[in-house]
Amino acid sequence: MPLMRSWVESANSAETEFPLNNLPYGVFSVGDGDLRCGVAIGDRILDATGLEATGLLRADADADVLDAPNWNDFMELGPTAWARYRADLQRILAEDADERLQDAAVSYSVPMARATLHMPFKVAEYTDFYAGRHHATNVGTMFRGPENALPPNWLHIPIGYNGRASSVYVSGTEIRRPWGQLKSPDHDAPAFLPSRRFDIELEMGAIVGQPSDGPVSVQQADDMIFGYVLLNDWSARDIQAWEYQPLGPFQAKATATSISPWIVTKAALEPFRVSTPAREKELLPHLREPGPMLYDIPLSVSIQPENAKESTLLAHTNYKEMYYSSAQQLAHHTTAGSPMTVGDLLGSGTISGPTRPERGSLLELSWGGKEPITLATGETRTFIEDGDTLTLSGAAEGDGYRVGFGDCTGKVIAALTDPYER
Repeated sequence: MPLMRSWVESANSAETEFPLNNLPYGVFSVGDGDLRCGVAIGDRILDATGLEATGLLRADADADVLDAPNWNDFMELGPTAWARYRADLQRILAEDADERLQDAAVSYSVPMARATLHMPFKVAEYTDFYAGRHHATNVGTMFRGPENALPPNWLHIPIGYNGRASSVYVSGTEIRRPWGQLKSPDHDAPAFLPSRRFDIELEMGAIVGQPSDGPVSVQQADDMIFGYVLLNDWSARDIQAWEYQPLGPFQAKATATSISPWIVTKAALEPFRVSTPAREKELLPHLREPGPMLYDIPLSVSIQPENAKESTLLAHTNYKEMYYSSAQQLAHHTTAGSPMTVGDLLGSGTISGPTRPERGSLLELSWGGKEPITLATGETRTFIEDGDTLTLSGAAEGDGYRVGFGDCTGKVIAALTDPYER
């Protein structure tokens, strides 16, 4: 599919992440104004809440679903309403749109540079997976050796854990270094200290837009997914090393999860569908894909120390490296009968490729801290230091256009001096 041209000139650039082909959904405010639902187009944000109030662009004929600080009510309308609203948006913003519609859209839009972006949806529940083969192999090799890198179940099911919806934050939110129990091999007892091995994980997040009650197929799961965001699963590796046996991650993953500010709809990503990798072990029928369920989306992560004038590219990889798709993860999540809710968020798991420059975490890039990374400033890193800003970026690349998410950034600030001081 080629670039779809808009009368918003900035949307026609091959460099923008927000052409007419994209139209991602977010929440914004200007100054001290209310939070409003918005649509990114070029370097502007279309005020979807305002246009709904005028009656010119409505998602539901009977209710104001966008008169809210999130897109959850809109998601509840379902795929037919999603497709109709997207088509109406493209009609209003297309190059040959009626002048009256263009004038209305100009009146109900703001420059993106003037806006503050907020959480685009209310997270109902959050589950994170461990579904990237290269990441799982790297981590398993570090701790168990290459012959036992993958657990016996890994090639059969997408492994995951239930995380904290309450600590999912929008890009730009500062992340405070956590305290926790740390256990050194040189000491008999653990100590309560700030994490010394704080890390990131480069992931994608799938947003569930329709509820379920009971098991669903992979195709049904794909139909339930509303869209995708970039996701950073902040991880305290030293806390994790002490706590993870026998039940897996807990406090090591509870500090924060950052997401990009724009929800890129599944419809915008359709041209970029690809199949998951060839299987070493055939999956059971309920997890087999009926068609391509992954996406070709180049991704990267960079780091910028405090007061540094430039950032350093740490890694570049691609979402298509995942072993399990979000649809397979969602289908597996429902097998025991667990209902899924509008606004559920599924983290893909760390996305790493086969070579060192494609590793999506500092744990892998520094090989557990044994191989420091040299930054553009001349400094070195094994894990994140206070003042470092980490940025996840990604955009699918079409014929003369890009479909992006906006950066997912977070600056790590110092741990509390005393976490129990009131």
